[in-house]
Amino acid sequence: MNKKKVISDFPKSFYKGKKVFVRVDFNVPINLENDSIREDYRIRRALPTIDFLIDAGAKVILGSHLGRPKGKIVKDLSLNIVAKRLSELIDKKVVFVEDFIGSELSKKLDDLSDGSVIMLENLRFHKEETENDSGFSSELAKLGDVYVNEAFGTSHRAHCSTYGMTKDFVDKISGFLVDKELSFVSKMMRTPEHPFLVIIGGSKIKDKISALGNLLESADKILVGGGAAYTFLKANGVNIGDSIYEEEMIDWVKDVFNKYKEKIILPIDHIVSKDFNKSSQCSISDISIPSGHMALDIGPKTIELFNSIIKGPGYIFWNGPMGVFEFEQYSSGTIHVARAVALATWRGATSVVGGGETIAAIRKAEVLESEISHMSTGGGALLEYLGGSSLPGIEILD
Repeated sequence: MNKKKVISDFPKSFYKGKKVFVRVDFNVPINLENDSIREDYRIRRALPTIDFLIDAGAKVILGSHLGRPKGKIVKDLSLNIVAKRLSELIDKKVVFVEDFIGSELSKKLDDLSDGSVIMLENLRFHKEETENDSGFSSELAKLGDVYVNEAFGTSHRAHCSTYGMTKDFVDKISGFLVDKELSFVSKMMRTPEHPFLVIIGGSKIKDKISALGNLLESADKILVGGGAAYTFLKANGVNIGDSIYEEEMIDWVKDVFNKYKEKIILPIDHIVSKDFNKSSQCSISDISIPSGHMALDIGPKTIELFNSIIKGPGYIFWNGPMGVFEFEQYSSGTIHVARAVALATWRGATSVVGGGETIAAIRKAEVLESEISHMSTGGGALLEYLGGSSLPGIEILD
């Protein structure tokens, strides 16, 4: 993929007085019990771009989605709470706009002072957004003079706000976060430092096939934990009890393991339980899991094994937790891996962590953002890019 223009490639005078539509990814977890944002990482990562445009005297129009309202107005998925949090972060009033289609909003924006910030209501309250409807795209495009993509995490979707509306813009450029995402991921795909270590967790392999296919070729070692590990173990004839696995992936996993078995490291023990809940009794099992039990975390021997490999320097990519880390008794494996990756970074490794769950795990382990080289805001987009797929929202940028 060719290098894309970044907002800083233009002088600040270029933006003064212009309406700049910024597609951000403010799809953050909301705590409905007390109407608060559980994790504002994605909001904070967009601040350098927003601050740059405010300082340049632009009129900043922010568009995002939140959750999956499927074209309907869902009160619990309103971006109003995000607008309030952003106001606190930039110490400036963010004007929240619910009605922006078919209104005279574009003309009203002309009357706003330079440096103003506007946030539109959840774009996916309109079914046309995900359908890439040309009429909806044109309505969105009327709101801006310049288009900026700062939503790497949704760039694999050819939606109106990430793709369709851009045809009406002369200048289509990336924000600082998207530029950083592309820089780190492109390096990992083309010229990673060695040893190159890949850590794969989470529950599904199917979503990661293309990415794994590319990474297996270039990686020196691949550690597999989480639910993904039990498809590998079952394919190797290990009794996995009632642990989750993907039957349809067994043949693919067999082929991959036979080809790369010197690189692939699997769990050698597990934390298991008969029940899947916060209060269930758990125990340690060796590599073979008893019938009626399911593995919910990697065991202490596996933690020791993984820690002995996650040392640095080199390049480390981690996607997916090692177990059900949301439950305290099954969080140890994920926390140890997070801290090992942070320590390896201190020792000189370049570490890239991807996926919302993995970032939440970093938080749970009390690892600082500064202890990881790059925490990607992309989940599906990151995996598709690693798998060699083009991202529509990136391809259309200048």
